[in-house]
Amino acid sequence: MFNPFYAFIGYRYTRIKRKNHFISFISLTSVLGIALGVGVLIAVLSVMNGFNREIRVQMLNGTPHITVGKIGEALNHWKPLVQDLRKQPDVVGAAPFIFSQGMLSDLKTGRVQGVMVRGIDPQEINDVYPLAEHLIRGNLNDLKSGKFGIILGRTLASNFGVGVGDKISLISPEASVSPAGILPRIKRFTIVGISEIGDLYDDKQVYIDLKDAAKLFRMQGAVSGIQLKVKDELEAPRIAVNLHHFLNTDYWVIDWTQDFGSFFKALKIQKTVMTFILLLIIAVAVFNLVSSLVMMITDKRTDIAILRTLGASRRSIMGIFMVQGGIIGVFGTILGVGLGLFLAFHVTGWVDKIQEIFSIELVAKDVYLVGFLPSEVHVIDVVSIVVVALIMCFVATLYPAWRAASIQPAEALRYE
Repeated sequence: MFNPFYAFIGYRYTRIKRKNHFISFISLTSVLGIALGVGVLIAVLSVMNGFNREIRVQMLNGTPHITVGKIGEALNHWKPLVQDLRKQPDVVGAAPFIFSQGMLSDLKTGRVQGVMVRGIDPQEINDVYPLAEHLIRGNLNDLKSGKFGIILGRTLASNFGVGVGDKISLISPEASVSPAGILPRIKRFTIVGISEIGDLYDDKQVYIDLKDAAKLFRMQGAVSGIQLKVKDELEAPRIAVNLHHFLNTDYWVIDWTQDFGSFFKALKIQKTVMTFILLLIIAVAVFNLVSSLVMMITDKRTDIAILRTLGASRRSIMGIFMVQGGIIGVFGTILGVGLGLFLAFHVTGWVDKIQEIFSIELVAKDVYLVGFLPSEVHVIDVVSIVVVALIMCFVATLYPAWRAASIQPAEALRYE
């Protein structure tokens, strides 16, 4: 049974003063080691969470949460399907699209580049992803049917040296048969907007009007599929499964995690590996805790023997040193949580300031897809780290406490 008296003794042992310090030097190093391990782990995982969030947001700025289409063919009579999908639970937006590949060509410079062409309805596209918010020049409403307007990404426009109002040719992969032979289908477009969504899209994706795309790619009123936006993008896989059950087997349903699944799996594996590596810092501090408790037990052999002669049980002796190790572990973990949260909430500003002062680029946008060091604290990560750290500290106290309880009073007091 727990005895407050022995807990008090364990607490007093923790507060042994040496050279006017609040705690012994050995206990202090144990506390600092645990705090450092916990703090660094929280800060690093928060930064990785921040990168995950920023990259996900950038991806979803130009990608629907869920896409629905017909297996093996274009989607005809799609308007009733759009209405039915909008009525489904968790679906907040739906819009048709036509997707194909093509090549941009500039007659003045002779430059040619392959692109992904997405035909959209400018009145409905913002229900799926905010294209209008990412136009740095031009207006989405200028993308009108029959006018053959086109929106280019910022990088594409820079590569071709064009701007709003300029002309550019779009070459379709489908060829036309004429008396002169097989010729590629080429259509002249007017640039009506420049978008800046992110490096994933700005150098390879263009947008044209849905009806213009149908004419260019000979879709004859059909579309490639329906784009959907849901309330919570993280629930997209579950919602996609439900939609697949709602539709018949002639339709395919994919969510954004399938398009970028390998990328986010790599991030998840990296986070897991980094967690185990940084746990080694806590493990080193825990070994230091074991050493400090063993040295304390050696120094207090006489005290332990006296307590045993006064009637203290082996369980009570174990309790004394488990309390001492527990206090060190709890105190170090609390300090570590405070340090980790402080670093997580301020690391973005610090890195930006360092880059500004020294004129260096620590986080290159062309490498990491974001130009700053993001951070996002997840409560579940903090709780998990705290639980693991406390469990490791508790396990570390078992051997020293058992060793203290095994001391024989007669042997310890023989030469006293």
